[in-house]
Amino acid sequence: MRNTAYFKDKQVTIVGLARSGVACANLLRGLDASVRVTDIKDNAQTRSNAALLSQDIQVELGKHSEDFIKGADLVVISPGVPGSSQPAIWAKDHAKPVISEIEIAAMLCPGRIIAVTGSNGKTTVTTLIGRVLEASGKKVFVCGNIGNPFSGEVARIGEGDFAVVEVSSFQLETIKDFKPKIALILNINPNHLDRYNKMREYLDAKKRIFMNQDKDDFLILNSQEPGLSGLEKEASSKTIFFSREDGLNPNQSAVLKAGELLGLDRPTMLKVFSDFKGIEHRMEDVAEINKIKFINDSKATTADSAIWALNSISSPVVLLAGGRHKGIDYRVIIDAARNKVKQVVLIGEAKDKIADCLKGEFPVEMAASLEDAVNKTYTLAKPGYSVLFSPMCSSFDMFTDYEERGRAFKKIVLELAKRKTESPANNEHIG
Repeated sequence: MRNTAYFKDKQVTIVGLARSGVACANLLRGLDASVRVTDIKDNAQTRSNAALLSQDIQVELGKHSEDFIKGADLVVISPGVPGSSQPAIWAKDHAKPVISEIEIAAMLCPGRIIAVTGSNGKTTVTTLIGRVLEASGKKVFVCGNIGNPFSGEVARIGEGDFAVVEVSSFQLETIKDFKPKIALILNINPNHLDRYNKMREYLDAKKRIFMNQDKDDFLILNSQEPGLSGLEKEASSKTIFFSREDGLNPNQSAVLKAGELLGLDRPTMLKVFSDFKGIEHRMEDVAEINKIKFINDSKATTADSAIWALNSISSPVVLLAGGRHKGIDYRVIIDAARNKVKQVVLIGEAKDKIADCLKGEFPVEMAASLEDAVNKTYTLAKPGYSVLFSPMCSSFDMFTDYEERGRAFKKIVLELAKRKTESPANNEHIG
């Protein structure tokens, strides 16, 4: 790693004890920083995460103390903590610098950074860039908002290696000097409008991915995305455009463009695409129970992601959705869902909002829990149907993240499959 001496003896407070908070805290403590961590939640998950920290890291759960911020040389805000939070306000009041976990990792990283953002597709594109680099004999670390946090991998990254980092708008809000060699913005659609007052604020956060780039860096943009039009005029880096190629989807076309910049062999990349079976929690086949297919699309936290999923399915669908509302308009799915979605089952804080948007278009049922919802979808579906779990919402009302939510869905479905296999007499369906 480089710049390690910068953190020695610094007092750092990390706000938020999810995965990136844990990784960042342990990284900095290993660099001889004095580290404290604060999280407003005190529950089984935060206590479990706290147990993963180095023993000499001070932790407070269930509250935020101003002294934790006031005494810090540096405050690291986790992605899920908004700028309007009390710790962020205290940091501003006491003139404490606030940065993100990816900023710290990038400062330490000796390798070349490729950063991917967008409203949809960034996990797939990040994964595929990593795969084509690996297939080309490069040493690569895929991290960020996917898999391990960037700060959890940076100690293993050497000079000449690649860090392919999925970055969210939340992570980009508090960067200062983050400077990827290649930055990709895939698309921009209404998202996180519970955090941003308007689309312009959301786009402004995404644009920060290239704010420190210079003429020796590259920005890759989708030429077919109206929301990104004109961004090349704001960038100091070389702007490269991609568009969907025949026989490929937009994600693959973006990866090809990045690979071309890196001098990778096109046939090798195309073979990676053909061998790629998808990512966990994105259109993931879980089980087929009495000719009803259950699909885990927990990664779909936007309406646009759900539209993409619906367009990928040819069978009739029972749609399972809901979670924490992000300020989006769920009515945008109606055209894609019409004549395909036969029933909607809703869970979570957003279920009433979604029901209001879809009323009159589809039969809607409410469920008290994810397990209740899965059981309802099985009862409502017919042989030949697909049950699509495409929430259109964040997971934070019921789960730590979309991965935990997806794993819970799969566990419930597999338990249901086991019960129905063992008790075939209980396999009746309505209709």
